Amino acid sequence: MTTFPSDTEHIAYARSLIRTIENYPQQGVSFRDITPLLADGQAMRTVAEALVAQADTSFDVVAGVEARGFIFAGAAAAVAGTGMIPIRKQGKLPKPAHQISYEKEYGQDVLEVSTELQAGMHVLLLDDILATGGTLKAGAELVERAGAQVVSVGVVMELQGLDGRAMMPQTKALFSL
Repeated sequence: MTTFPSDTEHIAYARSLIRTIENYPQQGVSFRDITPLLADGQAMRTVAEALVAQADTSFDVVAGVEARGFIFAGAAAAVAGTGMIPIRKQGKLPKPAHQISYEKEYGQDVLEVSTELQAGMHVLLLDDILATGGTLKAGAELVERAGAQVVSVGVVMELQGLDGRAMMPQTKALFSL
């Protein structure tokens, strides 16, 4: 596995690009907008490298949770030289192999994964955010249901005060907001 430099200035710069939009999508919510980070090539590379570097062990593939998790999982997979498996919302894959229903902040949802995720694979599971932990936990359970093993879980940012860490204690976050 490639060793990546740990450049705290680059990480701090990437963090500075995440902006907060108050009262979006509804009153009282502080939305974390990653668009400026995504638009900056060096910041995006720094984040992808850091997500790979903080993985607990080697992995065969990176799985990303819909939708913004796809972006980081794809970039991390390119950095690591592995493939990327999308974990999609219900009805978005032509032939899902496995699915799981889960509770989230605003109701219930379903995640699906295709047969490209094969039994025995070691998986780095990534998403953009750890909020309450419901979606990320469902993604991990879906990977396990497919017979693969989650060897590390990472997110770009963890939202403080929403207790997602209680549901997904093994998650490593680049930033806490």
